[in-house]
Amino acid sequence: MRSSKAAYQSSRRPAGKPRENVDDFKSHGITVIHKCASVCHALSAEALGVDVISIDGFEWAGHPGEDDVPGLVLIPAAADKIRIPVIASGGFGDGRGLVAALALGTEGITMGTRFCTTVEAPIHDNVKTLLLQNDERGTNLIFLKLHNTARDGKNSVSDKVVEILARPNSKFEGVAHLVRGVQGRELLETGNLDAGLVWVGLVQGLNTDIPTVSELIARIIDQATSIIRSRLPAMESA
Repeated sequence: MRSSKAAYQSSRRPAGKPRENVDDFKSHGITVIHKCASVCHALSAEALGVDVISIDGFEWAGHPGEDDVPGLVLIPAAADKIRIPVIASGGFGDGRGLVAALALGTEGITMGTRFCTTVEAPIHDNVKTLLLQNDERGTNLIFLKLHNTARDGKNSVSDKVVEILARPNSKFEGVAHLVRGVQGRELLETGNLDAGLVWVGLVQGLNTDIPTVSELIARIIDQATSIIRSRLPAMESA
């Protein structure tokens, strides 16, 4: 209970003192995983004393940074310079991606969008269906001109945000009413796909079904194991 309370209190402190937050977390035995979208930020986080880096390529849902570097380049670039464990994020949803991430020098992967299309995901079935229907082209990058780029699934709302911000002299105030978090929550809970934004990554193009979490994890492990034990040795001996 003490650790949970400390984490909650630390999370409420001003973001301008991350070292203070990291030190507080670690003093209570909390493992700190820091999301980074660039190598320089990952190095800074390592210097702060975090335990693990989640390095997020441009394929990532949400805020992928402003450098537009895809995971195939960003992940090994980070793994070459970071001494603490690195986890690959952005664009992962199957065993092939897991093997690739391991080959690029990481300890494993994180998944967000793929877990959204599982039986247990606490979101409306309409949203899960949308993620199955959309392919890898079905996202919008919003807030580019604001230097706060975010990747969202294509729907009427994200299309409108892109349209408004493409106008000369447009500002965040012109789209604030469209991007409020409460509207995104309404979309997830009610299935009204025109209610707000839905944050998804390019990996939605690999989503083909709605398994249970257990089935998905087993499938990923089986596929990765098959590649490592069968395909890679076969290629080496060819």
